[in-house]
Amino acid sequence: MPTVVISPFNVVNFLEGGGHFWVYMQYAQGLRQLGCDVYWLENFRSNGNDEQDAAVLSTFVARMKAYGLDEKLILCVSREQAGASGAPNQYFGMAQSEAEAVFHRADLLLNFHYAIDPALLSRFRRTALVDIDPGLLQFWISRKQLSVHQHDYYFTTGETVGTPTAAFPDCGLPWIQIRPAVCLDHWPYRYDPHFAAFTTVSSWDGGDWIVDGEEIYENTKRMSFLQFTELPRMTSQVLELALFLRTAADAEDRRTMESHGWRIRHSREVAQNPELYQSYIQGSRGEFSCAKPSCMKFQNAWISDRTLCYLASGKPVVVQNTGPSSFLPNGDGMFRFSTLKEAAEALATINADYERHCRSAREIAEAYFDAKKVLQRILNLVLK
Repeated sequence: MPTVVISPFNVVNFLEGGGHFWVYMQYAQGLRQLGCDVYWLENFRSNGNDEQDAAVLSTFVARMKAYGLDEKLILCVSREQAGASGAPNQYFGMAQSEAEAVFHRADLLLNFHYAIDPALLSRFRRTALVDIDPGLLQFWISRKQLSVHQHDYYFTTGETVGTPTAAFPDCGLPWIQIRPAVCLDHWPYRYDPHFAAFTTVSSWDGGDWIVDGEEIYENTKRMSFLQFTELPRMTSQVLELALFLRTAADAEDRRTMESHGWRIRHSREVAQNPELYQSYIQGSRGEFSCAKPSCMKFQNAWISDRTLCYLASGKPVVVQNTGPSSFLPNGDGMFRFSTLKEAAEALATINADYERHCRSAREIAEAYFDAKKVLQRILNLVLK
């Protein structure tokens, strides 16, 4: 039975991000289903308040228990600033000697933390980086905005990364294409024709900008959604966005969207833990969502981990077209739009034969994104 350590990024310190939790749990559960002994290795950034730290850690351990990983946690506790390097101050979840023994015997570190401490990385005899930000990660590396230390393998969920069609550099790394994963057993089919709203859960204005020479643009979901402000006036379909809103400017954007017919909720209402997030998705009629501008700029054929959860649940999706794909369907269970008209027509087509598109959505997840298949491909390549 292979021992695999996965290294997620910023899950324990972002407890209200139920969707963020699921990104990495899909891979952990896929590995467990394949018979692997799975450990969860993550950096926990202490704020120096012991009482608050204890509450966060207690909540996280209880959350992980529901997924069989409460006794497989290795948290590197650091009081350093987020993103700083250096050896962790202490371990939580198991003694340092026990953690070091796990590192020593592990067959693989499956790493999602691009800026992982190199000293920690060096403790493993076989390492694989997983790129879940295709195009952006390569852009950051090429512009020296991010330094990624050497791994044995480099996997990417980007269909065009490292290919001649890519609109961004490969950074001289031997990228291996995989598909993003959803654990089908944890995301069962849920059909109910009475569910009313097409929904999504999204960040809004994270203050992200792309600076590429003289080209500068705001790389947020906000910029993309605002281009489709008029959509509710072109369809009878209820459209609801659950957004992570923080500022007065965000509140003004909310009022603008609502004045055009959008239903807006705060993401904390529906995604503050993994169970709420799942319930929200499975209680939706389908998904309508936009992508960050960089996805269209890079033409990376990106698909969201959240969209996979909708598909697995049997929810048809209407998502922004992020570039040509060799396998992503368009017109049956999944619709990829570029214009207001295309988005409105997709919603009408789905509602005209809703049950068929629900079945097709699940079939897409089963055919392309089954976590067991994705993880088996990784293991076959690295443990050969």
